[in-house]
Amino acid sequence: MQPHDFWQELHAPDTFDPIEERADFHVAELPDGRQLRLPIRVLTDGDHALASLIVNQASFAVQDALAEALATQIAAYDIDVVAGLPTLGLTLAAAVARAHGHARYVPLGTSRKFWYRDELSVALSSITTPNQEKRLYIDPRMLPLLEGKRVALIDDVISSGASIVAGLSLLTSCDIEPVVIGAAMLQSDRWRDRVDQNGKRWSERIVGVFSTPILERGENGCWRRPG
Repeated sequence: MQPHDFWQELHAPDTFDPIEERADFHVAELPDGRQLRLPIRVLTDGDHALASLIVNQASFAVQDALAEALATQIAAYDIDVVAGLPTLGLTLAAAVARAHGHARYVPLGTSRKFWYRDELSVALSSITTPNQEKRLYIDPRMLPLLEGKRVALIDDVISSGASIVAGLSLLTSCDIEPVVIGAAMLQSDRWRDRVDQNGKRWSERIVGVFSTPILERGENGCWRRPG
């Protein structure tokens, strides 16, 4: 597959064997069994890799399917408002809010407008942009939309947990506690300790459309699930 061909098509259940070792793509399965091919990104040690998802490069059909699946998973939490994490989480958060029939959502951001307040911000790092110093802000005008409400915090992928921890830190500093945290993809389990490091069991509130493991290089050079 060419790089621009990924994330463009959902395949029928059982189109691919999800356990089969492959050199160039990993198969993720949605709750209804439909399958999505994800490109493989090799980690620095050369012997391990991760499946990748970039939501805003996906086709609208794939975006809609992921948003609808996530909206279904968080429906039991009786959400009043959806908040989204930048940058890629905003695409998914907006679609999840629409799927819930909401008229709007609340985007968090990394661009400081002149009316923003420094105390309504936290440091932000990302596994995909590790060398960029950024801060995560909430527009003070948006606070009334979140205060006292049942909030869902949405990101596209939870990998290291850094972005989710920043979002939770910002919201809780404003006395806003999300009732659920959602993502399209939960990338391995390495984020769990990080999100729970301050004693709050946030990991118990996290749901994803699908999970992907850290892949291992097989003897034939292809990538396989661990174990």
